[in-house]
Amino acid sequence: MLKNKRVFIYLVTEMLPSFLLGVLVFICILLMFQALRLTEFILVHGIKWTVLLKIMGFMSISFLPMLLPMSLLFAVLMTYNRLSQDSEIIAFRSAGVNSWSLILPAVIFAVLVTFLSTQTSYYLAPWGNRQFEVLINKLGNTKAAASIKEGTFSESFFDLVVYANKVESKSGSLTNLFIYDEKQPDAPLTIIAPEGQIIPDETHPGHSVLLRLLRGQIHRKAESHTVINFESYDILLNDPIKLEERQKSAGSLTLHELNILRENPLTPAEQRFDFNIEFHKRSALAFACLVFSLIGVAFGLVNNRRSGKSSGFILSVGFIILYWIVYLSFESAVRGGNLPPWLGIWIPNFLFMVFGIYRLKKAWD
Repeated sequence: MLKNKRVFIYLVTEMLPSFLLGVLVFICILLMFQALRLTEFILVHGIKWTVLLKIMGFMSISFLPMLLPMSLLFAVLMTYNRLSQDSEIIAFRSAGVNSWSLILPAVIFAVLVTFLSTQTSYYLAPWGNRQFEVLINKLGNTKAAASIKEGTFSESFFDLVVYANKVESKSGSLTNLFIYDEKQPDAPLTIIAPEGQIIPDETHPGHSVLLRLLRGQIHRKAESHTVINFESYDILLNDPIKLEERQKSAGSLTLHELNILRENPLTPAEQRFDFNIEFHKRSALAFACLVFSLIGVAFGLVNNRRSGKSSGFILSVGFIILYWIVYLSFESAVRGGNLPPWLGIWIPNFLFMVFGIYRLKKAWD
């Protein structure tokens, strides 16, 4: 590498723009899959564009552990495929540049991306995912009427099942309401009202939401059946204290938090199993950068002028789809109890690494 410093710098500077382009392209692709959900935030929830940009930003950050290996494969394939198409590989060999001097830039670049991916998986992405969860919860509180679908039983509220025959999202008015309140399991309440009104907390938006019911009945069944008629009845849909204390999802845990929960004997066995899967998933995705670099070099060096320079993008998409099919298959086997997490999650990387080394050796023969 030191002997052919110019070649090393040349290859790295070729890969870096393609890598950044790949990150941008794959972020756009993944956000396109969320287009319906993002459109719902605007049309149904009525959120501002600034809030939508925050949502897209947090989503993009949470996608980074998946995006970095994909973008690296895209960059390596595009770079080495172009070198092969333009006969620069032949020119390098004619100038006395050995094979290792051509491979090492991709490997070293992959090591740097692997380190970046590891830090992203364990710290940045969990932060982005947590911010996304908190923001969605606040939107759910601020626009609670949008969380209640017409003719659908909604269970997204604190120990409540809410049904409304008609919902006006903008005004917050509800018609023909049925509510099942199980805050007290020994004496659940069934509440029926012809109309209701969502009243958000104007002084502290997103903290609490009040549902005011008008001219309805409360049915309570304990030792005896009790019916209470009311003119006005208020129900707190969201408990701000419970919202603040809500536990993080597995995707929002940092490495330190994951390790604590995995090693804590008080953690339920099912949760510990999920945390082990999450830990190995993040590590395996980071290591996939090295695997994809080998595959990218191996297939990028194949000189096939008929395929055109766009073949690098087609190959990268093909390998990404194939990898995820294999990965999800083994993850399903792990969740089904057929394989331990440390084995099942890492098998796709091992298979693709062996395949990449084989193809790389064949490319230089």
